[in-house]
Amino acid sequence: MSEPYLNDKLNLETARIAWADLQVHFARGAAVYVASELDLVAVARLVADDDREISRLMAEGKFGMVSEAQAAAFWAENREMWAVVVAPWVLVQPAG
Repeated sequence: MSEPYLNDKLNLETARIAWADLQVHFARGAAVYVASELDLVAVARLVADDDREISRLMAEGKFGMVSEAQAAAFWAENREMWAVVVAPWVLVQPAG
């Protein structure tokens, strides 16, 4: 898919959503954490392109499967998240 089109598509499909509504994706092992300082759409693009940059982000702890501790904290805080689907993953990032 062309870069501008995919970027627009990912941007339009990004939504603010309560963590409680994302629990089902965490339970099936598909919720992926993206650090707040990163651009969620840019990271989604890296995932879609299977870019090696993802490995660096993982090594830095800025990208990876949502942990049990993170999920529990998000639940306890009734956290709002930004989310975007890059099948089969749902990338999530704390809002605000």
